[in-house]
Amino acid sequence: MRYFCVVASVSLLAGLTLLSCSFQSKEKEDNSGLFSILENGKAGFMNKSGKVVISPQFDGVGDFHEGLAEIIIGNKRGFIDTNGKIVINPQFDMALYFSEGLAAIGIGPLGNWKWGYVDKTGKMVINPQFDHSGAWFSEGLAEVHITGDPGHDGYIDKTGKLVIDAQFDEARPFKEGLAAVSVNKKWGYINKTGKYAINPNFDGSYGFSEGLAAVNVYIPTQGGKWGYIDKTGKYVIDPQFDRADVFSEGLASVNVGGKWGYIDRTGRFIINPQFDGLVYPFSEGLAAVQVGDKYGYIDKTGKMVITPQFTQALRFNDGLAAVFLGDHSGYINTSGNYIRNPTK
Repeated sequence: MRYFCVVASVSLLAGLTLLSCSFQSKEKEDNSGLFSILENGKAGFMNKSGKVVISPQFDGVGDFHEGLAEIIIGNKRGFIDTNGKIVINPQFDMALYFSEGLAAIGIGPLGNWKWGYVDKTGKMVINPQFDHSGAWFSEGLAEVHITGDPGHDGYIDKTGKLVIDAQFDEARPFKEGLAAVSVNKKWGYINKTGKYAINPNFDGSYGFSEGLAAVNVYIPTQGGKWGYIDKTGKYVIDPQFDRADVFSEGLASVNVGGKWGYIDRTGRFIINPQFDGLVYPFSEGLAAVQVGDKYGYIDKTGKMVITPQFTQALRFNDGLAAVFLGDHSGYINTSGNYIRNPTK
């Protein structure tokens, strides 16, 4: 599995690492009303008005999910509740956020963790035993890697039982009833019985979002191109884009000739390709886009509503978005006004 390119779910504001090959890899934070902050090298949380409600005291934090957030003290991970109380003592070498009542935790040396799952009391309900896992539960199942020669990916249920045999070279979370899997460098989609709903005919794929999935196919004389299929495997938008991402709020970002724009579900450009670098999916009606070396925000007509001025900008969540000026980070509201000024 390679954990579909995500190695940690900890907050960027805490100065830790989040690597992702696609913006679909990290789900939107739950609506806790709390936002991670960093002061003098310590992490805590503020509320939506910018008031500090959990004092910066941790070496790192993650976002709240299902009422709990990861914390780091020294080199160990645990969890706090929304009052800042430690409910699961820091004891793990790695931890990811809670999803469907369980959190993946890693035990062992850096890069060689064995992964298992704990519940919200900290009880180990699935013993650490999987390699290259640490995946969130999605629709009742989580993808895991079973070591072998070669090792393969399969899916477990919440008891830890392997319910879909480890038979895939790579496996991704279930989205809208289907999961993208790869065998011999070809991608298809399986249902929850492990049977193919869409045969592995693609050179790349993302999970389903709003009923469509981005897939990549090789076209002679053109190379790899991205299009979108429905859940029958039928092309709804023919392969024609150099890169593509998931649909969010009715639009998807696509790249043509090195520039990013946004299409609707028919494949029609709503916002013509014009943006540089990476762009983000729409969230709460706005999307972060890059112009030159700065990020700003557009609305769904493509109008720039927050002037490009940030060295990095993230998605809006519960009315706020994290923005960066060099190594300083802060939060803005949807009007572009600072709720918390950038700090280091």
